[in-house]
Amino acid sequence: MKKVVLWCGAVFCAAFIGAVIYAGESHEYTPALEKRVQDTLSQMTLNEKLAQTAGKEPVWKLLRGLTNNGDETWDGPGIKRLGVPQFFMIDGPRGVGLAKTTAFTVGMSRGASWDKDLEYRIGEAMGYEARALGANVLLAPCINILRHPSWGRAQETYGEDPYHLGVMGSAFVVGVQQHVMACAKHYAANNTEGNRFTVDVKMDERTLREIYTPHFKMTVDAGVASIMSAYNYFDGDKAGQNHHLITDVLKNDFGFKGFVVSDWVNATNNTIKAANGGMDVEMPSGAHLGMSLKRAIKSGKVPMSRLDDMVARILREKFRFITPDFQAGYDKGKVAGTEHTALAREAAQKGTVLLKNDNNALPIDKSRVKTIAVFGKLASAKNIGDRGSSDVHSPYIVTPLQGISDKVGKDVMVVYNQGLNPGEAKDAAKNADAAIIVVGMTYKDEGEGGYGLGDRLELGLHKDEVQLIKDVCSVNSRCIVIMEGGAAITVSEWKDLPEAMLMAWYPGMEGGNALADIIFGDVNPSGKLPVTFHKNADQLPHFGNKDKVLKTDYYHGYRLFDKKGLDPEYPFGFGLSYTTYKYSGLKLDKKSVGKSGKVIAGVDVANTGKVAGEEVVELYVGYKGSKVDRPVKELKGFTKVALKPGETKTVSLEVKPENLAYWDVDKNGWVIEEIEYVVYAGPCSSAKDLLSDSFKVSGL
Repeated sequence: MKKVVLWCGAVFCAAFIGAVIYAGESHEYTPALEKRVQDTLSQMTLNEKLAQTAGKEPVWKLLRGLTNNGDETWDGPGIKRLGVPQFFMIDGPRGVGLAKTTAFTVGMSRGASWDKDLEYRIGEAMGYEARALGANVLLAPCINILRHPSWGRAQETYGEDPYHLGVMGSAFVVGVQQHVMACAKHYAANNTEGNRFTVDVKMDERTLREIYTPHFKMTVDAGVASIMSAYNYFDGDKAGQNHHLITDVLKNDFGFKGFVVSDWVNATNNTIKAANGGMDVEMPSGAHLGMSLKRAIKSGKVPMSRLDDMVARILREKFRFITPDFQAGYDKGKVAGTEHTALAREAAQKGTVLLKNDNNALPIDKSRVKTIAVFGKLASAKNIGDRGSSDVHSPYIVTPLQGISDKVGKDVMVVYNQGLNPGEAKDAAKNADAAIIVVGMTYKDEGEGGYGLGDRLELGLHKDEVQLIKDVCSVNSRCIVIMEGGAAITVSEWKDLPEAMLMAWYPGMEGGNALADIIFGDVNPSGKLPVTFHKNADQLPHFGNKDKVLKTDYYHGYRLFDKKGLDPEYPFGFGLSYTTYKYSGLKLDKKSVGKSGKVIAGVDVANTGKVAGEEVVELYVGYKGSKVDRPVKELKGFTKVALKPGETKTVSLEVKPENLAYWDVDKNGWVIEEIEYVVYAGPCSSAKDLLSDSFKVSGL
């Protein structure tokens, strides 16, 4: 038996922060950095200060950017006489938004990998590509909570749980910031597209602190350079000019030292509120900040100290990251080169979730089949996600059909049928040794929008796809369904028909190759769901993409399912493998701990199957005897462990009482209760699959 100690604390990325050095550059906050900021600030004129607080792009460039195949950055002014560099910002949730860059899998897919080390490497690759192409701010990661699968931008984020979001987002931030500034977005409570410009989100302070902002705090602890405000209103005011959200919580309580940048256009509607609320940079141009701020400064409605703080935050991050020889040593040949495309393939492999595998339908043994029939319009579609701000213009895209055909070569006949004619589809399926059906969503179904656009209100597959599954499965017993999409898809109507099901999300430029690797057994799937799959829409909270005021409750996702005793289609954290794992021997290193201490939970994980695999070990904590309403359990740790057949490892996960506190609205602060805490460990959030033990917190 091997013992593996794997730390999964809420701010695990702090271990990386001391290593954010590339080619001799230090990206840390130092006294020397602060002196340079203050010295520069003291030499700036009023107009120079004002200019720093806004982009210099015309609004019409926003429209041009939708059709130019990604060849422009969004720029902000510099000051040559003082050595202040410009901003060159670019989008990047799934790849750098410039021409011919690497298209990775979407954030939801990478969230399904539960692999923070992989996400760090993806962030580092994106940061390198951004810098090689001249950008110095990557507008990613998107870490909004997915509270409902209808949200059009679900694909951009990592999932439904704040701890999971924080771990993955922080890993990405630290990776990106080896090279350029990262920007965590959209702060905060941004969960609908149809009314994203107008909706006023209401929630109590405890919900805000425990569910909708802790992941942003984790990226702050990881050193994120910038945070983008959301479009929506929050408690009566635009999120981007909400003093409580930005100044009280983000800057004062979280200790954020970087700058807050607006979302693009319509993120603020009032110069004085934006400046005094805490916004530091308005993009893409200065409708309310920049020179538009001058009158408010002159009249004293915005104090000079606030302008100086805005500019100091901007200078601080520019000086941290932008060197005079910024692109020196960076090879454009690495952009979408073999190293990064291999990483894209790995990401797609590790993010794919095996939902069903009856009768060991997968993997397919190429030596035992002569004909494979592939069905569905999406099998031959270059379907890698939304075409809004997260779009990536990669030099090529491998479709599922191409990946399968390339994998089997001349040894197996691959027959393709779009599925438009039921009779033809059945005929093709009858004569095949196996049938693979690719179905799901596209950018036409879900994506970035606003004013009634973007959200996916039909949560199941399209009717013609459901019929195709029924037709093919009626004549071929070895049916495999591959789903593409950005969030949970309702499958109850047809899930009993195919032998195997894979959730591929939007799998990026190497998606077809990655899927073929899994289908034919070159890769053992290890992805697990970062969201709960519902059985029907009645199990979900109110979505509210047409509401003027959206009251957001504390509960959603697996917390809501646990609270109401609902049975999900597939629980949060669920995912099968080509091997089997056994959990045993959960043991805590102590049964009592002070509030400033920590508990180490050890659990034995054995690979009891015949092939090597990687297993995501999940740790949850419940609260016994709490004075307030609390979830049945919450994710508080996870890691991925590689196991050979027959191998057992002891995985150790850390729990700190400080991360188990609740927000006391009366005391306006965090409270660690002196109660019993139940620790659960296992392969997913389903209670029947979890081992448990407990400890008490008492004293300091």
